[in-house]
Amino acid sequence: MRLRLAALLLSLATPAFAGQDHILVGLDNTMTFGANGKGYREPGHDQVLVLDASNPAKPKIAGSLTLSNSIQGPPVNLQITPDGTLGLVASSITVAKVKGQWQPGNDDRVHVIDLSGRTPRFLRDVRVGKMPSGLAISHDGTMALVANYAGKSVSVLRILGNTVTQVAEVPVGDEINAVAITPDGSRAFVTKPLAAKVGVLNISGDRVTYNLGDDVPVGFNVYNIAVTPDGSLAIAVNNTAHGNSGSLTVLEATGAHPHSIDTVSVGDGPEGFAMAPDGKSAAVILLHGGTSPHSDWTYHRNGGIIALKIDGRNMTVRPGEIPMGSVPEGIAYSRDGRFLYAADFNDHVLHVIAVRDGRLRDTGTRLKLPGPPASMRGIAF
Repeated sequence: MRLRLAALLLSLATPAFAGQDHILVGLDNTMTFGANGKGYREPGHDQVLVLDASNPAKPKIAGSLTLSNSIQGPPVNLQITPDGTLGLVASSITVAKVKGQWQPGNDDRVHVIDLSGRTPRFLRDVRVGKMPSGLAISHDGTMALVANYAGKSVSVLRILGNTVTQVAEVPVGDEINAVAITPDGSRAFVTKPLAAKVGVLNISGDRVTYNLGDDVPVGFNVYNIAVTPDGSLAIAVNNTAHGNSGSLTVLEATGAHPHSIDTVSVGDGPEGFAMAPDGKSAAVILLHGGTSPHSDWTYHRNGGIIALKIDGRNMTVRPGEIPMGSVPEGIAYSRDGRFLYAADFNDHVLHVIAVRDGRLRDTGTRLKLPGPPASMRGIAF
């Protein structure tokens, strides 16, 4: 009887929100893509959604916060700490009215969200460099790195409980938009879209150093990057120019001198990219010119998603593209790797894709979202 009572009291004391498999989705209600291309409207209506994916086949919205974030940058501007208790969201731009028109400017904030209670709770903003874009949290949960596009720098954030502070800002010489940390926390990679290179950072505790001479040449407009769970490879996503086939550059991530070892053509407009938890497969979203003006020859309303097989140092494209809606952006695997989630910015819809032996199958399950999904990411595993 005492054991039953203790169990009951424990269940009542445990927050309903804690322990779930969460996924963050950033909704950008400020930037638009229409017939004439991109535009801006009155700010203040962006949201960060928290999805409950404890039933990975049927994710649901568990909470939301009104917080600024933007599609301007790769869809990896947010992530959850490995213990699931804290979320970080980079806000890259602010919008102000100039001569009667809404115009973007550089933001410098990272939002900190408490995910440990019954509902998500905004804690504070951390000031970082100009136009923070992609970010990554270390696998031990003690550090985050933020790629500051306009600041041409990496902000180093220390995470201690629910306290997040910037301890350094490291210049890297060029505009950068995404960052990935190796599983052992000793190295990180940053994408340099205008330079068509990947920069290499060395990490020792809170100390992060960069050497220009270690940059690795990759493809044009490199836009995203991820590291395999075993730390052996880094995969850089080269968005290239609209209407042309983009590619993935495979980098040897270990040793004294990381370098490219392969390039894989994937199709028009790769941007959203996610690595499966087991490291044996990955998936990439293709925009197919969906952000172009409708009169442009590069424009196609709908995008798609393809699967990739990773076998040792080799990466190949699996046949078959899963159709998506208009301007697909964010992508994330469920924690068990059996499902993949991808969302359409213009259609406000999240697709649930089944994953079996690395192959993708559209389940037909859709989750309607209350705004345009610009980014999506789960727990740093």
